[in-house]
Amino acid sequence: MKIDVVTIFPEMIEGAVKYGVLGQALKEERLQIASHTPRNFTEDRHRHVDDRPFGGGDGMLMLAEPLQKCLNSLKHNNSRVIYLSPQGATLSDEKARALANEEHLILICGRYGGIDQRVLNENVDEEISIGDYVLSGGEIAALVVVDSLSRFIPEVLGHSESANQDSFSQGLLEEPHFTRPREFLYQVVPEVLLSGNHKAIAHWRKQVAALVTLQKRPDLFLIYLDEQRADLAMVSKKKRPDPLSELLAFWRSLEPKERLVLGLTLQEKDFHV
Repeated sequence: MKIDVVTIFPEMIEGAVKYGVLGQALKEERLQIASHTPRNFTEDRHRHVDDRPFGGGDGMLMLAEPLQKCLNSLKHNNSRVIYLSPQGATLSDEKARALANEEHLILICGRYGGIDQRVLNENVDEEISIGDYVLSGGEIAALVVVDSLSRFIPEVLGHSESANQDSFSQGLLEEPHFTRPREFLYQVVPEVLLSGNHKAIAHWRKQVAALVTLQKRPDLFLIYLDEQRADLAMVSKKKRPDPLSELLAFWRSLEPKERLVLGLTLQEKDFHV
């Protein structure tokens, strides 16, 4: 896919995408990223891209004409234009997956006090936010969007299943991970991870992920729990324990040292959801 980023600071984009997963994807031509500045579409001597807003007020607004000309040079029938804005819908794992299926994205990075609304009315398909706070400009938000969606483009990650095992991919946060040495800071890696029993490891990891989600994001856990209960009601012919009861039993089976190494501080009362 191709991503064009419209910004008055193209160096911010070009410098950041040279590294890590994105940099490798660009080298292997699995992804194309380019930055464009509205300054190249100005006609005045000083290449102004901002002016005072009608009606007064603090700050400046990005001029409509240079920005519109810049967008006109990039748009085609399969383009999806996104404005990075704190007023947009919050970026999610689901949204990143959807954007990864687009052929061409144009990301508009605002600066100053914002952008002339008429440009947004004419061009923007959707607004996306990365959180309920305000940044000096949209460049950092654009990089967050690019990095998050790139993980779902085929072969960008080294392992094809990596993105499907990350936090949020299955409605849960990711479980803790460990590497050598087995014992460090008086904490020992759980025995099951060294067992070689892949089925047991997979079950253990999912249960631990559920516990981590309950502890850190109970809002997400409640959604996950409702889904698990709905699935159980639809497919199970035999009477099985409630998913929450199963999880509580699993938590009780963990020794104190296992809870410690997993960073779990849950108490029995936390299961009363």
